[in-house]
Order: sequence, then C-alpha cells, then structure tokens
Amino acid sequence: MELQGKHVLVYGAGRSGIGACNLLAECGAAPVLFDEKEGLEKEAMLAGVEKKDAVTACPGTLPEDIIDALDLVVLSPGVPTDLPKVRMLKDRGLPVIGEVELAYETGRGRVLAITGTNGKTTTTALLGEIMKAAVPEVFVVGNIGNAYTGAALATTDNSVVVAEISSFQLETIDKFRPEVSAILNITEDHLNRHHTMEEYIRVKEMITLNQDSSCTCVLNYEDPVLREFGENHCPASVFWFSSARKLEDGMFLDNGRIIMKRGGVTADLGDVEELKLIGTHNYENVMAASAMAYSAGVGTDVIARVIRDFRPVAHRIEYIAEKNGVIWYNDSKGTNPDAAVRGILAMKRPTYLIAGGYDKGSDYSGWIRSFGGRVRRLVLEGATRFDIKKTALECGFPEENIVVVETMREAMDYCRGHAEPGTAVLLSPACASWGEFPNYEVRGEEFRNYVEKEI
Repeated sequence: MELQGKHVLVYGAGRSGIGACNLLAECGAAPVLFDEKEGLEKEAMLAGVEKKDAVTACPGTLPEDIIDALDLVVLSPGVPTDLPKVRMLKDRGLPVIGEVELAYETGRGRVLAITGTNGKTTTTALLGEIMKAAVPEVFVVGNIGNAYTGAALATTDNSVVVAEISSFQLETIDKFRPEVSAILNITEDHLNRHHTMEEYIRVKEMITLNQDSSCTCVLNYEDPVLREFGENHCPASVFWFSSARKLEDGMFLDNGRIIMKRGGVTADLGDVEELKLIGTHNYENVMAASAMAYSAGVGTDVIARVIRDFRPVAHRIEYIAEKNGVIWYNDSKGTNPDAAVRGILAMKRPTYLIAGGYDKGSDYSGWIRSFGGRVRRLVLEGATRFDIKKTALECGFPEENIVVVETMREAMDYCRGHAEPGTAVLLSPACASWGEFPNYEVRGEEFRNYVEKEI
C-alpha cells in the first residue's frame, strides 16, 4: 500500500485511531484525525500522537475542503460502517478500510488471527505465549488491547503476528489473509451494530475471506453454525476441536485429557486438571490455541508445556482474593449473556452474581436459565437492571433473591455485607460497561481495587 503523500482520514480518535495516525505519519502520509464526540479539544485528540505536526485534528465537524483532498479513509472499529457520514465518504468514491487492514497491508510476517463471540482474548493471549516459546519475534495485537497499527512497522519477514479480531474489525477488511485463523463460537452479540444474526455470522466468517486450502481455519465442531460453515463453505483447510466427542481428525477431550489427531499424528497434550484455566469453555480455548499453534508448525511438546503453565488473563473469571471466607472473581469481560453463562458454569460455590450495564439488545433468558441453583443472589445494576429483573422473574428466578441497585459500587457494598463464608462473589455482567465505565477493563479494575483495598 503506497501511503507517501496521501491524505488519509482516520475516523475515530480512540486507541486504534491514534495507532493508525502514528503509522500513517511514519509512512509519509498526511493523516486527518476526526471524531464526532462533543466537547473534544484538538490537544486532547492528539495526546497519543507521536508526530503531532504531521496530523490534522478535526473535532466535531469535517470541513468540506478536507474531504475534497482525501485519498483514503481508515475507520476505527467503534465507528459503524452504516453511519451517514461514512456512506457519504463511500459515495464520493473514497476507499474505506479499517485499522486492521491498514496494519496488515503495511506489516510483514505470518499472521494468526482469532475471532468468535467469546474466548478471543484468552485464546489470543495463550497462542501468543505458545508462539513466543517457539519463535523469537512475536507480536500479540488487535482487540486484546494493543493496536495492530502500533506494531505493523516493527514486523519483519520473520515475525509472527497473533491477532484478536472483533466483528467490528472484520467489517472493513479487504486483503487481510491470516495463514491460520480461528472462529471459536458464534452466539448472539452486537445486534445493535449488525442488526441481524445472519449479518453477524457473515461478518465473523469473513476472517476466512481471502484464505484458501493452503491456509487453516480452526473451528468449534460443537457450534452448529460453525459446523455447517466448515463442512460446506469454509475455503481453508478445517481443523476441528470438540469438548463433547472424540474426533477422527482434530483436537478433543478424552476422559479429561486433551488429545490431538491430525494428519496421522496423535498426541496427548495433558490432563485438564493440570491447567490453571478452569471451565469447559477454557478447555475449548486451550484446544483452539493448541490447534492454531500446531498448524503454524509448533511442536506438541512446546504446546503441552505452555498450556500447563498459562495463567488466566485479567477480567476473565479472574480469581482476585478470598476475604472472610468469600472468594471474589472478576469476569468483567463477560459482556454478553453467552460469555456470562461461562462464568456461572465455572463457579463451584453458591454465588452472589453482580450483573447489568449497557443495553446491547441482548436476550438474557438463556443466561438466567443456566444458573441452575448456583446463584444465591442476583445483584443488578446499570441501565439493564430492570430488564434483567423482568426476564429473571419470567424464567422463574425467585424475586426475593433479586437485589436492584443503581451502581456497581452499591452492588459490591451489598455483596460485602451479605455474602457468607463458603460463597463466591462473581462480577459477570452479561452487558457492556459503557455508561458507568468507558470499557470492561476499567470496570474490572474498579472491582479488583475494591476487593484488594476495601475488604
């Protein structure tokens, strides 16, 4: 991609937008950083930009003379592709790509990419650790918190890029072609952005858009959507994994052991009891990362050693502490009902569940039905608290076991005052954090700080 002298609009001034501006300026382009949020100041927008003199900041509005001079548009993942302003830019004939596409076309090396509704961050972090144990130059990037554009220019032909890719990022790919991809699972999420499940599924499957039979796609055999895709539509060579049955070719659980059969090779990667990750969903994440690493040429001895030693990532069923006989778990990354189901199923004690937050238009009934006697109190906060309570009552959850508060601080105070020794407190919101918190990380840190400093 030739960027020297090109006028490029970077739409969205968040982490990805700043990364894109830095990359573009380094390549000799003339970036224009634009964000529609009210009250933004130019200085604040440019705070993370390395070459401030090379970047034009446009808070709020986009002048016509700047639009007329543009050669390319780079959308940040948080910017919907169907916004009127984005449609206007497309109608003017401007190419519109995303931050991931920009990074891919300016970067080098091999790319391993993970998507799915849940488990992406754990799988990406684990795969990153496996690859670091096998090759000297590894970059772990994407939706995991490190902008791909921030690493692209540092990559070489010997690099391995391990990327967590969200559906928002997949909407704007063009030539992006991972050597090995994975779709972990597909359940309802982000319908406020994608509008229908059919569109959400289509976008997730786009991770294989440019793959062919020389590439590998790792898929969950127990996900009916992915099984149909893998058997009938996937352009890459499929590497299945399953937590429910033995496979003739793939990765699976057999009496608690992780077994791989692939191309005539059989390997035992160890017992799940040896892992520091808990829950069937995490065993699936381990199998997916292992399958990707093996497909990328890593030996099974290295894979087995790393998965045994790997510790859970922050904010995903993260053990915080045991205080006064009560164990506190941070699952702030459980931002949709299906992810929150996984948090509940991992609990071994009667649980005080803190839930609620921003409304993404989700259906909470399946999540509530998964409680199965594990939830002693459902403590609800945030914008969705009354909707979740209504659904819980419709599902037969006892009203006397529902507590409604306004903020997470009130929810934590309630649990601190009522949770008995031998129980657990789990923050697993089933909702996004927006509104009370800017992202799930800040929400999780607030929870951790409360437990560590105030109990």
